[in-house]
Amino acid sequence: MGLVLDSSVLVFAERRRMPISEVLDRLYQEHKVTELMLSAISVVELEHGVHRAETELQAMKRRLYLASVFASIPVAPFTREIGSIVAKVDADARKSSVVIPFADLLIGGTALHCTWVME
Repeated sequence: MGLVLDSSVLVFAERRRMPISEVLDRLYQEHKVTELMLSAISVVELEHGVHRAETELQAMKRRLYLASVFASIPVAPFTREIGSIVAKVDADARKSSVVIPFADLLIGGTALHCTWVME
């Protein structure tokens, strides 16, 4: 099973000093996830945390953690196809008076696109 991983999972793991290998193992053990991907917007969210670090040591630790994340999990680029999916989902949601945060729209659009690509 494939999964587009939300950055919050990685932030949670990093704060608990959980190696990415353990995150991957848990995802497989608990959910049988065999394929993982990050949305390009998740890269923005994760890198933002490096730049918001309160100390240089904290920034360095975050950079090292992200290096292991990016070495282990591929990043799906934001494409025209994903943009089309996001536009449709957002328009449909707003017709029902539902507003989805933009970052979540991009991550969800990536997941929907990757599902089609994986099938």
